[in-house]
Parts: sequence; C-alpha cells; structure tokens
Amino acid sequence: MVRTKNEQTVEFKCIRGGNGEAEMHKILNSVDELYGKGRMFNHMILAPGNSIGEHRHEGDNEIFYFLKGSGLYNDNGNKVRVNPGDTAICSSGEVHSLNNDGEESLEFIALILY
Repeated sequence: MVRTKNEQTVEFKCIRGGNGEAEMHKILNSVDELYGKGRMFNHMILAPGNSIGEHRHEGDNEIFYFLKGSGLYNDNGNKVRVNPGDTAICSSGEVHSLNNDGEESLEFIALILY
C-alpha cells in the first residue's frame, strides 16, 4: 500500500496547553496500523511561537526526530536546543515539552510507542 501525501489526514490541535496549534499530518491513521505497539506516528509542524505544553508520559514513550527549523526542548527540566537531525526521546515516567522559538516552522516526526 502507498498512502500519498494528499491522502494523509491533517489535524490542527493545541497540545497539552501549549501556545497555538500544532499541524499534525498523520502518517498512520490508527492504532491498528501500528499493530497495537503505539498510538501515534505523525509529521508535526509548529509555526514560530507555537509550542507543545509540558506533560508526563506514563506507560509509553515519545520520540521526536527533527527535520527542519530549531526549537527549545524541555527534557525533564533541562532546556536543550534541537536542530535538524537531532532526536529527542521521552521515556515512560519522564516529562517533556517543545517550543518553537525560531523564525521558521519547526518540523519533526513524532512517534508514540507502548
């Protein structure tokens, strides 16, 4: 199967009380497509000034792989500058958030696994 870009579901959502909305292009549309091993596999876009609010993961982990732009990632209270090619991993029990404090859109792949 091939799902073209035009067939992807796109959703705009404020995430965890962050600023503005994230543009979420769903690479996989359902838990079934992840074979019960996770709940999200998206291409995410945060416009300048937008963010994902701080939140804790319990019973799953979230991986961000950064494609474009620059942002400030909160890794359990430690602020880290992220750039294209960087990977951020938030394991079960950990806290994270992400802020696009740059001049261009911040694009990344987000994957949540159980």
